[in-house]
Formats: sequence, C-alpha cells, structure tokens
Amino acid sequence: MNRSGPDAPRAQPGPPGDPASPPGDPIGPPRDPAGPPGAAPPGAALLDLVAVMDRLRTECPWDARQTHESLAPYLLEETYEALEALEGGDQAALREELGDVLLQVVFHARVASERADGTGYTIDDVADGIASKLVRRHPHVFGSVQVDGADEVKQNWDAIKAAERVAAGGGPGSVTDGVPLGQPALSLAAQLQRRAERAGVPGDLADLTVTASAASPAGPAAPAGSAARTGPDAAVSDIGARLFALVTTAREAGLDPELELRAAARVYRDRVLAWERSRQS
Repeated sequence: MNRSGPDAPRAQPGPPGDPASPPGDPIGPPRDPAGPPGAAPPGAALLDLVAVMDRLRTECPWDARQTHESLAPYLLEETYEALEALEGGDQAALREELGDVLLQVVFHARVASERADGTGYTIDDVADGIASKLVRRHPHVFGSVQVDGADEVKQNWDAIKAAERVAAGGGPGSVTDGVPLGQPALSLAAQLQRRAERAGVPGDLADLTVTASAASPAGPAAPAGSAARTGPDAAVSDIGARLFALVTTAREAGLDPELELRAAARVYRDRVLAWERSRQS
C-alpha cells in the first residue's frame, strides 16, 4: 500500500538550512528513548494511521468524496473539542481528541497527495517541513548558539523567521504577517498585541478609546453606539475599544483573555444548569 498517495514520491529529508546546525543528521536520536529495548520507536503507530487513512480514502464513499474545503469545519471543531478536554482536566478525553486533531492533518495530507497539478504533497512532506523548521529555529539545541532563558529563545525565533521571509523574497514584511484574522476576536486581539509588543510598537497604539468629538464631514459615519470618530478609527465602537482595552489588561496580568472569557462562560453555563434543576425539583 502506498502511504503517500498515488504518483506522489516520498519526501526526502533536506538540510535544516541553518548554518549553526551540526553536519550529518540534524535531529539525531532522542536523548531519552521511550520504552524498553526492542520496543517500537515513538511514532511507529503513525504509520498505521496513514495506512488506515489510505484505505478509508479508497474504500469508504464518504471519505473518498471529501475535499480540503469540506473538511475545514471538522479541523476547527476537533481543535475546540481538544481544548475543552484540556480545560476540563480529562486526560483520557484529551488523548482521544488529540487523535481526532491528528486525523485531520493526515486526512488533509492524503487529499493533497492525489493532486497531479504540481501542488500536491504528502504526509511525509508535512512532517519533514515542520521538523526542518524546528531544527532551523532552534540553533541553541541543534547548533552552537547559546541562549539565556526562554525569552531569548523567542527573540531568536522571531529573528530567524524574519530572515527566512527576507530570504524568500518577501521583504521585511510586517510584524502582523501570518496572524489569521479569522480566529476568534479575543485571541486575535491578544495575538496582535503580543506580536506588536515583541516588535517594540508603542503601547499607546493599543489604546483605541478616544474622546467623543465632531465627526469629519468627509469621514465615514461612526457605528451605532460609538463615539464620533474619523478616518480608519471610525469603524471602532466604544464597546469594541473597551473590549480591546480589556485584552490589554488581561495580558498585563499574565492571563489569556480568550481562556478567561471561556472560563466565565462555563461558570455561567453551570449557573443556568443549576437554575434549571432547581425549577424541576
């Protein structure tokens, strides 16, 4: 059985692309191998998953007709279910949900391997790509670079990422490049603020609250419930500005605003459930 899909050559591991990486195998053996001597190496069961996915793709009518687009909702759904298991502290459920997330990765790679227009790739390409990226962006592990703590690791990561963008001909770009605008609003605001903070963007740019003033005749109309604003700020309501400011407050307190709101929503849900039970008794 061809685990990489029809007419798709197996990806060959390439060089990590980091001058600081040592010669030879950039990854090498794990420092603490799991399992007793003679046991299957970690990751061996992933081959079984790939084989199962190949068979489903060729023998199951539902799996055979799926596309990247039709699978997209499941990728988001399974990710949220894994997050819920994590928040609930249910390790058995988390293990199962992580498997569902992994299935989505394998499924998308299997679909991609069938394309014959030159845009296809295999699960090996996906794995090789992320492995090479991790090696390249961790020169303090796979090379000779010295770091002093996690903050410096993150700074090096950002610098290497920026250098990769320039090398690819993309120019210096923006600190906001790669931030998915389709994610939930609270996590979007937090990610943008984190990126801007690391780049040294002035903190006052995050203050979207303004004093009401006369709107410019040439400017767009302010949304209902907003202070009078002009220019690009006209799209921001007072409520939106205050929510954005709360994201800043949460981050300054070392909290994730998305998780905090989710926790509050779960408490509210529990209160509603308790209220419903009291009415039934």
